[in-house]
Amino acid sequence: MFFRWSTYSEQYKISLNLAYPVIIGQLGQILVSVADSIMVGKFLGTIPLAAISLAASILIIPIVFAIGVAYGLTPLVAGADGENDPAAATKYFKNGLLLNSIMGLMIFGLVMIFAQGAYLLGQDERVVEAALPYIYIVGFSILPMMSFFAFKQFAEGLSDTKAAMRVSLAANLLNVILNYPLITGWGPFPELGLIGAGVSTLITRFIMLGGMAIYIRKKEKFALYWSHWRNSKINGLTIKEILNIGVPSGLQYVFEAGAFGMSGVIVGMIGPVQQAAHQIALNIASVSYMMVSGLGAAAAIRIGNQLGRKDYPLLRLAGQSLFHLTFFFMLITMTILIVLRNFLPEFYSMDSEVLEYTTVLMVAAGIFQLPDGIQATALGALRGIKDVNIPTIICFVAYWIIALPICYYLGVTLELGPIGVWVGLTVGLTVASIALYRRFRHKTLKMS
Repeated sequence: MFFRWSTYSEQYKISLNLAYPVIIGQLGQILVSVADSIMVGKFLGTIPLAAISLAASILIIPIVFAIGVAYGLTPLVAGADGENDPAAATKYFKNGLLLNSIMGLMIFGLVMIFAQGAYLLGQDERVVEAALPYIYIVGFSILPMMSFFAFKQFAEGLSDTKAAMRVSLAANLLNVILNYPLITGWGPFPELGLIGAGVSTLITRFIMLGGMAIYIRKKEKFALYWSHWRNSKINGLTIKEILNIGVPSGLQYVFEAGAFGMSGVIVGMIGPVQQAAHQIALNIASVSYMMVSGLGAAAAIRIGNQLGRKDYPLLRLAGQSLFHLTFFFMLITMTILIVLRNFLPEFYSMDSEVLEYTTVLMVAAGIFQLPDGIQATALGALRGIKDVNIPTIICFVAYWIIALPICYYLGVTLELGPIGVWVGLTVGLTVASIALYRRFRHKTLKMS
């Protein structure tokens, strides 16, 4: 492939400067889940670790839908910034904050109602009983999390990606520190077991909301936007505009993350040992995914900004530079996962049977790194040009029409176990990555 190195090298620098704080912030957030899984697996054993896998399978769909809706705010704020219209950016922020708060409350209610359905999913009863209290606590933490995302996406839409990084890292470091005493009952703390991990997550998310809100309210560079706050009206048209991007974006994440969540349920039908191994491999793989999603977020910001300026050649150039960065980043993570397939799982468990399954799944996790990264960046890039409806259909077909039936057929019907489930996931990710990348190329080449 021929491209002008001098031009692309400049784009790589701009994109990395924008993306690296998001990547580090996302890494900080996923380390909460990693810390929960490691400490629960080490101190509490296989059944509680399987319970976290089940909880993740149930919580992931409402959480990623809510986050996807929150992401709808970013390209609108970035577009207003590109048009040099701070009043419009403030309007989107104010309406987005209200929308996120309402959504957080609604989703918590749905989690409380439907969590009891875990008994109908063919899971080990010990796993379900351990998972439910954890689900309720983490479900409540969705309320502060959604408000946090309104502040975060507003700042990122204005190309300020470092504040959320700092807040996330500080709060999530506290989460890791709190995990040990709350799980084990160290010192004056009560021994809460798995519930302790959920309480730690809840505390962390309230701190993240407070930190981000204080930053945006007090920082001088946001003063211009606050000056428009009183005159910005809550209105249905603005909320609809956010939802027009946010709901399809949320569904995109639901179809992917929901497929991964359902894969955990399918593996749970095989047995708790396999479910624990699945949780370990998925937890490790999610670190690289959350990091590369930072490149997707950068794509939405950069492309949304250039769309506002109507600079279409630079829009295409920025998009391609982000795909190049994604390819090389995921090539590195693929190598790390495969080379360290025997070493990394030992942080989570000492159960030899669990580790035997996990080692094989780590190879599968390595193989799907490239398609997983490309589809994540493509979704961000398409969100930047406000193209969300067709990509949503692509995600649904790739993950629910293609991937999940293959997961069940190979894993359960043909009795290939968890490796059959992961083959199905890899096929779905590959289909999605090819289709979404081609969609971005097609849409941007038509721009004049």
